[in-house]
Amino acid sequence: MNREIYQEPLVSRYTSREMQELFSEKTKFTAWRKCWIALAEAQHELGLDDLVTSSMIEEMKANADNIDYDLAAEKEKEIRHDVMAHVFEFGTKCPLAAGIIHLGATSQFVVCNTDLMIQKDALQLVRNGLLQAIENLASFCEKHKGLPTLGYTHYQPAQPTTVGKRNTLYIQDLLTDLQYVDFLISNIKARGAKGTVGTQATFIELFKGDHQKVRQLDQLVSEKLGFLSPIPVTGQTYSRKLDMKLAETLAGVGSTAHKFAVDLRLLSNLKVQEEPFAKNQTGSSAMAYKRNPMRSERMTGLSRKLMGLVVDFSATYSNQWFERTLDDSAIRRMDIPQAFLLTDAILKLFINITSDMVVYPKQIERQLNAELPFMATEKILMEAVEKGESRQEMHEVVKEHSVAAGKVVKEEGKENDLLVRIGDDSRIPFNHSELKEMISDYTQFTGRASQQTEEFLSEIVYPLLKENRGKMSKVDASLSV
Repeated sequence: MNREIYQEPLVSRYTSREMQELFSEKTKFTAWRKCWIALAEAQHELGLDDLVTSSMIEEMKANADNIDYDLAAEKEKEIRHDVMAHVFEFGTKCPLAAGIIHLGATSQFVVCNTDLMIQKDALQLVRNGLLQAIENLASFCEKHKGLPTLGYTHYQPAQPTTVGKRNTLYIQDLLTDLQYVDFLISNIKARGAKGTVGTQATFIELFKGDHQKVRQLDQLVSEKLGFLSPIPVTGQTYSRKLDMKLAETLAGVGSTAHKFAVDLRLLSNLKVQEEPFAKNQTGSSAMAYKRNPMRSERMTGLSRKLMGLVVDFSATYSNQWFERTLDDSAIRRMDIPQAFLLTDAILKLFINITSDMVVYPKQIERQLNAELPFMATEKILMEAVEKGESRQEMHEVVKEHSVAAGKVVKEEGKENDLLVRIGDDSRIPFNHSELKEMISDYTQFTGRASQQTEEFLSEIVYPLLKENRGKMSKVDASLSV
């Protein structure tokens, strides 16, 4: 690492080697050559075999990975055009084919098709990361499906739920993200062979006015590049609307991760659930006792950056004049790799955190005991009515003691003594012991949370994971720092 110049943290600190390699110069320029070879092969197969010979194609294939990056960079400085610099460099390796490399094409033939090829592969990595995060959370939900914990609305204590049920909410959002990623993957098409402004004028000239041959060329090139079909119509580039939808989908992953990370940070403060904490990890340079949720905080920050990129993509799309302008070039060089690298970094953290989250049942129980008397008042009322008491009269008595107990908790910092107050009141047909017994089983307040978790996992999550078992490769979620 050169420590004298700026290093991109997404590469040096946060992301996987696989995603980094997809957006490397080697991948890009090798893909450009795949595009030129696919075009030459299609032209040869469709009747231009006297112009584009099999010997030329074999020469190109033999040198597909033989790239002199220095020569290409030197040529680009001279002519100020990256694609033509690489056409020149490829020609030096393929003297026989030099004259037909890039025949009839515009620069965006290689740039757009390559972008779409890389995006398709990168989306597969994202998909894999989503599945692994889902799998981790499913195991966590299974383990804690019946563990009661306080629910929160407005970040105020509400009816209890279970730890497992709460985490099914994150899985459900990840499933939504997965659906949109799958939609993108299944709908990515090649730019194909469209010519300078998308009219295929040069290809019509090459094929002597044969429109059917040009249509076949478009399809055949697309297939050779790994696509089912080309985009029906383009300008010089494929519509940047597609980039915008890509960004929105990746930002969706970021928003799911952001919510999860913020919730975990709040739970960490409540001391009921935490991210993993390494044996020798330092929480604070000044406060040695601290267990800061640094992974969740990092995931929050990275997600914020990812979600913020969407505005760049929408502005770029809406500012493409007519068949295209070049103001998309510089920003896309940064934003598309960044969007994928950010998503990759976020999913690495998601997988890392969910692989070994820590739950503190005793702390959860303490908080339930502090709040449950208030939440159990409806049950007390119902039991009193069954004893023949008036609900309205009982409600007034319970309200009187609830207000008093709440005041003691908030103003004097004492324990919640609501059950003691109600049990000591002769108007209530239960003593303190009976009231404690009435609410001793926390699960009676969690509704169908445990059952919902079981149903969700068995009916939706596990079948999905089983279906994708052979398609999932293990993500290295270890963190460099």
